[in-house]
Amino acid sequence: MVDLTRKRDVLVIGGGNAALCAAISARRSGADVLILEGAPKFYRGGNTRHTRNMRCAHDAATDILTGPYTEQEFFEDLLRVTDGHTDEELARHMIRESKDILDWIVKQGVRWQPSLGGTLSLGRTNSFFLGGGRAMLNALYLTAEQLGVEILYDAEVIDLEIDQGMFVSARLKQRDAVISVRASTLVAASGGFEANIEWLKQYWGAAADNFLIRGTPYNRGSILKMLLEKGVQQVGDPTQCHAVAIDARAPKFDGGIITRHDSVVFGIVVNNRALRFYDEGEDIWPKRYAIWGRLVAAQPDQIAYIIFDASSRNSFMPTLFPPLESGSIAGLASQLDLDPVMLEKTVGDFNAAVKPGTFDPTILDDCRTERLTPPKSHWARRIETPPYYAYPVRPGITFTYLGTRVNKQARMMMSNGKPAANMFAAGEIMAGNVLGKGYAAGIGMTIGSVFGRIAGREAAQNARN
Repeated sequence: MVDLTRKRDVLVIGGGNAALCAAISARRSGADVLILEGAPKFYRGGNTRHTRNMRCAHDAATDILTGPYTEQEFFEDLLRVTDGHTDEELARHMIRESKDILDWIVKQGVRWQPSLGGTLSLGRTNSFFLGGGRAMLNALYLTAEQLGVEILYDAEVIDLEIDQGMFVSARLKQRDAVISVRASTLVAASGGFEANIEWLKQYWGAAADNFLIRGTPYNRGSILKMLLEKGVQQVGDPTQCHAVAIDARAPKFDGGIITRHDSVVFGIVVNNRALRFYDEGEDIWPKRYAIWGRLVAAQPDQIAYIIFDASSRNSFMPTLFPPLESGSIAGLASQLDLDPVMLEKTVGDFNAAVKPGTFDPTILDDCRTERLTPPKSHWARRIETPPYYAYPVRPGITFTYLGTRVNKQARMMMSNGKPAANMFAAGEIMAGNVLGKGYAAGIGMTIGSVFGRIAGREAAQNARN
């Protein structure tokens, strides 16, 4: 039984990777730590449950990574995917700290698996969790519990008492009771607001009704909204988010990684007018897969279709839902409720523009189109081998980038430009400091682990002082 009358050194709100890293870090620094997880125990962990890997800088190949990934290369990749929309000081700080995370996270019970090849092309840059995100999460919870961190589930925080930048207490709703929980310091690691459709509609309009939420239905942004209303400085564009193309047949919430499509580079993508709308071969997939959610969101009715043929059927990681199949393009169009004549023309125009080369999905190869708008810059192959296949896709929102501004100590910055007295943030709730737009595979977990460890360490020190 958790005693809520006792004042803690560190209160962590949230239950995913960032929260656990913060709690463990604070506890290892000698602090008395309580975690408030808003979800039931079965759904604990937020989006961490659906992750697979983490991107960290390292100077040489290891047992789990095929080669070096320098701090500078990591930073250049970040600049490329964000188009420069990042806080350079914080980004470089995160990347530098990420070099230690690979070993630190293992010391917390997490295990890595050997590097993966295939279409993800991440064997050199990203470390994969043995057993996936849920196994990683369970290991962190076990370590936290063994260290003496207390955890309360179904713990909905309904208000924060903040006095001139100083956290005083959190009001907690449990069943029919409202309880005040006091602590010397606060770490907010409660995620974004992607599951709050009404909040999304403030920026996206009615289109947000057609968004699917890849992760937890509990990330509604209530803690973020409270902090911003109580004087914490805002960072990030509210329309920017980690959004990918996921199967349109996926559930509204919690579909996870198995609904994401990695097949875009092997075919073409058309909207419900049967027209292509973007370069499917712009860059290596892990650096560009996260643009497709926003691209589909901009299409009529927020729907699109990935079209490919038998030659690509086994070239990518399979998903939960099988593709639709037909012996002809016109037959496929009928199944998708598309104009058959227009889809045949789109495929025909694409095929006529393909300039064959040496196909290699692991590099920027020379298979491209010419005199076609939009082009396909790499991996362009004619779609001509029946049967033909299609996946319907919609925008799948992973997490939002509107958040709390922080400094290198993970301390929240107030709207007056001064650091908060005793409030820290980690994970998705502050990811907008690093991710102004765009995404590259594994960076979300990097942000959570690095700033979680920093926030916990700094919060513990703050509590002692």
